[in-house]
Amino acid sequence: MKILIVEDEPKTGDYLKQGLTEAGFVADLARNGPDGLHLGLSEDYDLVVLDIMLPGLDGWQVLRELRQAGRHAPVLFLTARDQVEDRVKGLELGADDYLVKPFAFSELLARCRSLLRRGKAKEPETLKAADLELDLMRRRVTRAGRRIDLTAKEFALLELLLRRQGEVLPRSLIASQVWDMNFDSDTNVIEVAMRRLRAKIDDDFEPKLIRTVRGMGYVFENPETT
Repeated sequence: MKILIVEDEPKTGDYLKQGLTEAGFVADLARNGPDGLHLGLSEDYDLVVLDIMLPGLDGWQVLRELRQAGRHAPVLFLTARDQVEDRVKGLELGADDYLVKPFAFSELLARCRSLLRRGKAKEPETLKAADLELDLMRRRVTRAGRRIDLTAKEFALLELLLRRQGEVLPRSLIASQVWDMNFDSDTNVIEVAMRRLRAKIDDDFEPKLIRTVRGMGYVFENPETT
């Protein structure tokens, strides 16, 4: 299980990272809002422990951006702010739990484990954009109601694009996430797979959803959100 900690107070951040690591988790630590958001968008975490009062971006802004980007990992707010309106605001934005400082690490660990047990059930069964729908349970893809047959790699590639829609994905990231390999500039496996995928989901439809960003990578653009 992989946990992201976003905490700007050095001692608290180090304490959490050490404690969660010793409890058997893989724990990454960000010390400000922008770094936390970057990690939250670029890595797949099972849980986010998020402070509210952060430099750069506050915890509410980080949470809002994560949820808008389709990141569904459970979020535990860990903060010195204990006003009811603060807790309500966090929960309305999509937080899953709220723990006020000072806290007992045993309680935080129990809450983390509880959220991790529940978190898997929160994963969406379908991913949608425009008239495209990806059924994760049945491994089926339709566009404008028409069934589209994809290979396993094409399905994994489309799922990655959909989960990260609006974000330019470099070839190195696609290679590591879909093919589990380091990117080799001499291979065109990604370009070939992308051409085949676009032929199936874009060529006969409007609007076009996958765009090449020259020199950078690929981006899935949903016209309904741009």
